Parts: sequence; C-alpha cells; structure tokens
Amino acid sequence: MDIRQFLEDVAKDSPTPGGGSVIALVGALSASLISMVAGVSIKKGKLKEEKLKGIKKESISIQKRLYKAIDEDAKSYNDVIKAFRLPKESEKERLKRSKEIEKAFQKATLPPKLVCEKSLELMRLSKVLINGGNPNALSDVGISAILADSAFMGGLLNIKMNLTSIKDESFKRKMNLFIKESTKRRGKLIKEILNSLKK
Repeated sequence: MDIRQFLEDVAKDSPTPGGGSVIALVGALSASLISMVAGVSIKKGKLKEEKLKGIKKESISIQKRLYKAIDEDAKSYNDVIKAFRLPKESEKERLKRSKEIEKAFQKATLPPKLVCEKSLELMRLSKVLINGGNPNALSDVGISAILADSAFMGGLLNIKMNLTSIKDESFKRKMNLFIKESTKRRGKLIKEILNSLKK
C-alpha cells in the first residue's frame, strides 16, 4: 500500500476507505513501533533476548493482520452500501433487502472488533517494553501505546455505531459483552502503562 495514495483515497468524497480502515492502519503503525523497540532493546534493556525476539515476532504478526484489516473494513462497509441499494418495490424484495442489510452490518462489526482485540495485545506488549526495553526508546514505545489505544477506541466506536442498525438481540448481547469486557481490560492496561511511564 502506498501511504500517499491511501491518504488521498481517505480524503476523497467517498465513504471508503474511512475511519475503520484508518484505525486498522493506526494499529499496524503501533505494531511496527513495538517491533522496532524490541529490536533496539536486545543489547540495551532488562529483558532477555529470547523474550524480545518473541515480542518482535508477535508484533509483526499483529501488524500483518491489521494491514489486511484495512481492506477488510472498506469491503465490509461497501457491502453495507450494496445492501441498501437492493430493490425494495415488492414485499419479497423488501424482506430480502432487510435481511441483507442486517447481515452486512453484522459482518461490518468484525473488522473493528479485530482491531480492538489486536490493539489490546499491542498495549500489553507496549507495557512490557516500557518496563524492560531500551530506555532510549521510551518515547517510541509510549507512542505505540497511545496509537494502540486510539485504534482500540476507534474500533469500539465503530462497533457501537453498527449495533444501532442491528436487530438481532443475541448478536447485540454478545457484542455488548465484548465491549464491556474489553473496555475494562483497556482501562487496566492504560492505568498500568501510565504508572510505568511516570517511574
């Protein structure tokens, strides 16, 4: 992906790529910073080389997954748009259109949910490096934590917005439970990260 082209595409008068793709990229940038900090901490940090190599490998894996999510989010929202454009002249058409809209909105919650999940993992890795990585890269890993938190909050917002258009109560309960539990975990991680940065 050419970053300049992506910026231009986001700036166009088109709904995709939009916020969901942007937060996936933000999360991927966080992962890249974590990988870099883990690398420069091998010779200058409290953590063992094996641990740092493990962090580097995990962060690169997350980066690659979030990179894929950039396009996945755009595609899922395009499917929502397509569903709304389905014909609605007859009762049968209206019923089919309604089902497709519901299906598309449920599917559209999956990329931001993934971003939230991966962002929490990135925050956890950031915390580890803040406490045991190269002290000269503290600002870099601090920024990675901030980016991961921003990606998480953006993902949460997109999930909540999609839920307003979803009728399936079982699906909504499941997603609301995810929101509740992940928000709690995010709060704990942020508190620990901020306390570590103050040391």
